[in-house]
Amino acid sequence: MYAEVHGSTTFGLNGFVVSVEVDINKNFPGFDIVGLPTTAVKESKERVHSAIRNSGYHFPLDKVTVNLAPADLKKDSSGLDLPIALGLLAASGDVPKEALEGILFVGELSLKGEIRPVPGILSMVLAAREEGISKFIMAPEVTNEALLCENITVYGPRNLRDLVEFLCGRVPLSPAERHESREHIMSDVDYAEVQGQIMAKKAMEIAAAGAHNVLMTGPPGSGKTMLARRITTILPPMSREEALEVTKIYSVAGLYKADDIIRERPFRSPHHTISMAGLIGGGSIPRPGEVTLAHRGVLFLDELPEFPRNVLEVLRQPLEDREVHISRVNAAFTYPADFILIAAMNPCPCGYLGDPERECTCSDGEIRRYGQKISGPLLDRIDLHVSVQRPKYSELTATIQGEPSADIAKRVAAAREIQEERLARWHMQSNAQMGHRQLKETCQLDSEGTDMLRMVFEKLHLSARSYDRIIKVARTIADLSGSPQIQAEHVAEAISFRNMIPKK
Repeated sequence: MYAEVHGSTTFGLNGFVVSVEVDINKNFPGFDIVGLPTTAVKESKERVHSAIRNSGYHFPLDKVTVNLAPADLKKDSSGLDLPIALGLLAASGDVPKEALEGILFVGELSLKGEIRPVPGILSMVLAAREEGISKFIMAPEVTNEALLCENITVYGPRNLRDLVEFLCGRVPLSPAERHESREHIMSDVDYAEVQGQIMAKKAMEIAAAGAHNVLMTGPPGSGKTMLARRITTILPPMSREEALEVTKIYSVAGLYKADDIIRERPFRSPHHTISMAGLIGGGSIPRPGEVTLAHRGVLFLDELPEFPRNVLEVLRQPLEDREVHISRVNAAFTYPADFILIAAMNPCPCGYLGDPERECTCSDGEIRRYGQKISGPLLDRIDLHVSVQRPKYSELTATIQGEPSADIAKRVAAAREIQEERLARWHMQSNAQMGHRQLKETCQLDSEGTDMLRMVFEKLHLSARSYDRIIKVARTIADLSGSPQIQAEHVAEAISFRNMIPKK
């Protein structure tokens, strides 16, 4: 007795259709699952056994063999419970085999037969749709996520018995309907709430306009976190393709809880105790790390020197390549990691180096060791270095609010449009993505700006990477001012944001 059912699993960020083959043989009792199943899949035989029995159906007491094809792909999803159970029921004659054709089944089973949701539904549906499958059956909690993919039919039965009765034609089941999109929720933070900090807010505007990385250095309570958390309010909205990409990532990571596509740009702020695997992704089949969860958004690292140095060093590749490569014995994975890095730190361990009102109590050695926790190559990859001072009393008590995020966002959007038009032939969207070739062709400096940059390069002994990044920032500043050419004042402003960690 043989039956075949379509199921699915995820491998990295992508979904794969799995052919679940079930054979029942009149032999010694047994239940084997083959085809590279992980522990979660091997355990499904206990869940399936109890779910079938508690749903009122007979579980075969013969030799049961379940093959998950393709056999060379590691299967790591409890969502294969449902297709395995239906394969058993079809092979036993409780479900007509023709009723299973052209349908993808995804869902974990409880011991009493309830169908539970699993992560990665969107990736699975998109993969199955590419293979011509347009009908899906899954837990009712994730039908709305599946319906983000257009031109498909989705059913969401609550338990195994309801599903079997539907497949046998005894009980009707209505297709799930797409929930109406919720209205855009206004952000509860705004740059208008930030008093003073003119230079820091300018740095945030430049960072948003050109997708540049920022390092803020300042004493405790100067508003570094406040500034960072508001940068998403001035970033341009995501396109549908970008939003679908982000939603897919969060779905695979098991973090997608919304009814609609994710429209807000991600803002990730991991604690400094995070591991290397937690930051870039890890596991036998690697799950997305924080750099991937921040894709198309912002990664905020507060108290930067408190992060272990080896953890910070793994940021070099994603900052340069805008993707993460993770190699395992069975496969290599590439995860997207196109984010803006916003980092914050104190100038010294006590936090008051250079403060005009409070004396620094740190020794020269402590300050030096504190600064050495961040390597030069990592600092090189940060475009904007800005000093943030504690606001004055007059600024805190001022009745005039600062410039609202909506006004800054308009300038950022206008600058992004200029960049997209200029970089369209290379399929780039922001100045930060430019390579040396694009710099040569699109970033012309006037003679005064060229002389200024030459002098600074020779005096500060800048690296080639620092040189390129100054030009990129200057290009963004010129875009914000609407200037087609990079002028001397744009170069001077870009250079002013290259101040490194203060030294005593």
